[in-house]
Amino acid sequence: MIIVKFIQGAVTSFIPPGLNSITQGIVGADGMTEQVSTNEMMNHLGTAFIVLTGSLVGFAIYPDLGWLFIVSPIACVGVIFFLNRIRKEDIDHDAARGLAKENKDVPPPTNAGKEYTPPANTEDQATQSTDSTTENKKIFDSIPSFNFGWGSSTNANGSEPHAETPLKVLRDPILLTFIAIVFLFHTANGTVLPLVMQTLAIGSGRTGIVMSGNCILVAQIFMVMSAKICGDYSGKYGRKPLFLIGLFTVPVRCLILTALLQIRGDEAASPWMQFLILATQVLDGVGAGTFGTMYILVTSDISDGTGRFSMILGVTTAAMSIGGTVSGYLGEALAEDLGYMQAFFILMFMSLVPALLYLIFMPETLPALSKAKDPLHAMHSIKEEGSQDNMPVGQYKELV
Repeated sequence: MIIVKFIQGAVTSFIPPGLNSITQGIVGADGMTEQVSTNEMMNHLGTAFIVLTGSLVGFAIYPDLGWLFIVSPIACVGVIFFLNRIRKEDIDHDAARGLAKENKDVPPPTNAGKEYTPPANTEDQATQSTDSTTENKKIFDSIPSFNFGWGSSTNANGSEPHAETPLKVLRDPILLTFIAIVFLFHTANGTVLPLVMQTLAIGSGRTGIVMSGNCILVAQIFMVMSAKICGDYSGKYGRKPLFLIGLFTVPVRCLILTALLQIRGDEAASPWMQFLILATQVLDGVGAGTFGTMYILVTSDISDGTGRFSMILGVTTAAMSIGGTVSGYLGEALAEDLGYMQAFFILMFMSLVPALLYLIFMPETLPALSKAKDPLHAMHSIKEEGSQDNMPVGQYKELV
């Protein structure tokens, strides 16, 4: 079983970078917010349907549960079918890897619609116009690069946009901070659901299967709503406020679970207590649903223009997976040695760390808002000191 899970983890690790790179290649950076939200909604709806079906079938055939594992191969056939319906020509490979730097978030200059042309002869004007047109076409080098140099160019022609080298990308302090936050979040949150399922299912026989399925079902339903909200509002109000809501739901959830288990004591849980414990999965839906959508969007923001979207998403997904692995062992060890109530109490403090790190150290990554707050982006042109209105354009500096 350990070998099977190892192979499963290795194979599924290709899915998030591949799926989201294809998405960005089809809709571009402009459409990522809405499309990622839709993707996550469909993801959670599909999970909820599978869990509901599996729970009912498992309840009916208990204890012979081996037939439940036939669900995954059937779903995989559907994935392969619809994946093959995507044509290669529908994917912009520059946009897919985050190389096509889009201008949607740069505020228009004060003389929008009119480009200043300095006094010159007709031949010079024609040359400048041609150069400007060529630059605006943004012809990108779409050939993948495997240059791991420390910040050296991957394109022989330095005047054209090119993918950053991996080592240069990994020196970005914002990215490093985000990787740490992703790891710490999943270290604290990954084990909470299994512990909740255990508190409801242990000693309950076939009823425990239904209760475990309900834990996932309730969470997935609210994840659909959370993903929808992220798609509707993260493009208007920024990534940070919504991400913080998702991060801070975990310590609140662990605090409530600690209080409920303290009230329950050593007695068997009554139906009312089981309902209250199950209701905490609403917060799981808000937290995990928000995180699942926002971490892809924040990664897309950070990687914009680097040409390394897939690599950066792979790194953040790896941090998420490693955190989840550590969390599984840590949570079970705490529950076994100290008890479930103490485990939830410790996890509450652990989950506060990534939330506070994001609050204090992570900037707003939505380009439209992050650049609006940057004076270098808010100011498009200034006149040199002492210049007059009729001075030539050479007296002006352009800030990009």
